[in-house]
Amino acid sequence: MTMLDPRELSRHVEVHGYALQDGILSNLEADELIKSIENEQAGQGVHRNGKIFAIRNLLDSPTIRTLAGSEQILAFARAILGGKAYPVRGILFDKIPEANWKVPWHQDVTIAVQMKAEVEGFGPWSTKSGILHVQPPASVLEKMISIRLHLDPCDESNGALKVIPRSHRSGRIAEADIPAVLANSQPHVCAVARGGAMLMRPLLLHASSPSQAPAHRRVIHLDFACEPLPSPLRWLSE
Repeated sequence: MTMLDPRELSRHVEVHGYALQDGILSNLEADELIKSIENEQAGQGVHRNGKIFAIRNLLDSPTIRTLAGSEQILAFARAILGGKAYPVRGILFDKIPEANWKVPWHQDVTIAVQMKAEVEGFGPWSTKSGILHVQPPASVLEKMISIRLHLDPCDESNGALKVIPRSHRSGRIAEADIPAVLANSQPHVCAVARGGAMLMRPLLLHASSPSQAPAHRRVIHLDFACEPLPSPLRWLSE
């Protein structure tokens, strides 16, 4: 694996809000991850017509928890967040014919936590697939990085993410203000080869189109933080 220089990686994410890196996983490693997810998560996840298209708490998988905590993956998170970076959430996304959806332009503004508590700046609350989520202050999201590992090739034909570079530097953007941002921006399509990764800040504006190809587009989405949440809140993974 040829890794971008950590300083260059950090600079690119700081300026643009994202970076792409090929060759993190070999074909064999991707195959083994797919098999492990299928075996360990049998009966779990969000289904449509009997097919899984999302798993909300992927860190329950021993294989994925080991992957997220490996030096190989932590090196990327630490290049952005520093040496204290650790995984706080894992999700599997797959666009299949039975669940082939469009994702409108948005920022990732919720985190998964263990329990509900009234803490200033946190809210509103929601529950997704039985997991408690809350919107934290922007200051929490600005100290996070997401790493999306691609188990299948992904380009514009099968729902690759589109992003608005540098939009993460505007903090939380009200939904009503997103059209104005789009009108003055040039979206970028983030094509990623199998085994590659996309690093992105949660506040980067992004969207995706439905897949035009009737095949898998499996992505392991891992969120990393570098600080605990204010007590008594705790990350779901702790």
